Amino acid sequence: MEILFLKMLLLLAGCLIGLFYHLSHLCVGEKRTDQNKPNFIVILADDVGWGDLGANWAETKDTPNLDQMAAEGMRFVDFHSAASTCSPSRASLLTGRLGIRNGVTHNFAVTSVGGLPLNETTLAEVLKEAGYITGVIGKWHLGHSGLYHPNFRGFDYYFGIPYSHDMGCTDTPGYNLPPCPACPRHAAATSPGRDCYTKVALPLLENLTIIQQPVNLTGLAAEYAEKATQFIQHASESGRPFFLYLALAHMHVPLVFAQPPSSSSSPGPYRASLREMDALVGRIKDKVDGCGKENTFLWFTGDNGPWAQKCELAGSVGPFSGAWQRQRGGSAAKQTTWEGGHRVPALAYWPGRIPANVTSTALLSATDIFPTLVSLAKASLPPNRRFDGSDVSEILFGQSHQGLKTLFHPNSGAAGKDGEIKALRLAQYKAFYTTGGAKACDGSIGLEEHHQPPLIFNLHHDVQEQVPLDVKAGEYRAVLPAITRALTDFLQDIASDNISTADYSHDPAVTPCCNPQHIVCRCQACCSSPAVVDWNREP
Repeated sequence: MEILFLKMLLLLAGCLIGLFYHLSHLCVGEKRTDQNKPNFIVILADDVGWGDLGANWAETKDTPNLDQMAAEGMRFVDFHSAASTCSPSRASLLTGRLGIRNGVTHNFAVTSVGGLPLNETTLAEVLKEAGYITGVIGKWHLGHSGLYHPNFRGFDYYFGIPYSHDMGCTDTPGYNLPPCPACPRHAAATSPGRDCYTKVALPLLENLTIIQQPVNLTGLAAEYAEKATQFIQHASESGRPFFLYLALAHMHVPLVFAQPPSSSSSPGPYRASLREMDALVGRIKDKVDGCGKENTFLWFTGDNGPWAQKCELAGSVGPFSGAWQRQRGGSAAKQTTWEGGHRVPALAYWPGRIPANVTSTALLSATDIFPTLVSLAKASLPPNRRFDGSDVSEILFGQSHQGLKTLFHPNSGAAGKDGEIKALRLAQYKAFYTTGGAKACDGSIGLEEHHQPPLIFNLHHDVQEQVPLDVKAGEYRAVLPAITRALTDFLQDIASDNISTADYSHDPAVTPCCNPQHIVCRCQACCSSPAVVDWNREP
């Protein structure tokens, strides 16, 4: 009896220890109070190439965490950013509408007065109305002055930089082509020095407060990871669902990382930075796995393709080389409508809901994120406007393999008027009405060319976009009417939609500056106390 009693005590002790260990690895407050609505995390990498993901391109060996996420979730190989440059891509992700509808057709600047038009409704605003805690960490680039600031666009919490980190002077310039040297440290400096992008120091904000200027780029990735995990923790403790939009600095130049290469055998700057990004994403995934992964949907993708003119400091487009354009000079990546400019890696991770180790060939776009998350949150799309994306939850859950039939690509800084639709996809066919205009690594800029009738490529047989179909061939003549009709119908839809116009005016007075008495806010230590965040406040 004594032995039996002792065994029972040991068994009970083992159960208690196991229970304590289990509880210690859970986020406090995981019990949900809002009808078990799912949490959403959207991670957006900057200037990342389709071939930067090892799961996409065997030559890449630097993304073990992302590759593991692909093995445990769904990988999309025909996923596209909504534009091939920063502001338009982000505006479309957060509105579900292309720039020709939401008004954001090119990038905002340090002195931009406006931003994403205030009559446009963001994903954060919809989810906040549905009971979500909302946060954005990282690069905003949709307006920083007044009501264009993210805290007024539906986000409860903001931590990050207002625009790209090459749009301000810093004390840790990192790797870039051309170089951006460190700014003078003495307060009386009036010249930014050779090749420094601007006289204004890059600020780091927490909500409405500049907490560091110039920002310490070396530690920025670690700060983003720390703030993101804190947000997930606090939101989980609140018992309310959350939406976190994490817009990384990687892989945009200048490339900066905490541990620079120490020897000739170390990976180059781009690979080292790619590894750092992968580790950051892995940390977020680990936090999700420990905080109720069964109710958290994580979506990873990029804002556009790699910046080819940066040479070895740009990523890989994989097989999507845009050979026709490259043979004529100029880039076929970022800023262009070639596949390398907007076909980006994309992963969806939600254990128990999204099937594991699945590769989807469905044609999808970043504009699909808005309607899909709104649907999963059991919320409603904003009225009186049309959307370019669709709810793709059936594809995510393995119930359908049918993606979009047509996809429209706006001009994004290369040839043609910004925002105009001069390239489109119809099933496997890709049509170009305008080409050229973006700088390549060798400094060449392809001649701007307008094509009427359009160049048409069959991507099933020519992913390199090397040889357009012969205009006299039966295949060309068969598909051209459908392409023409698709573009005509789309433009007619735009003409009858409720569209917006962005304010692209400039005023130096709106430049973010933590020291108003120093007009140009030079690179010097100037900051104020961090904002106090009430994580549990009502939306």
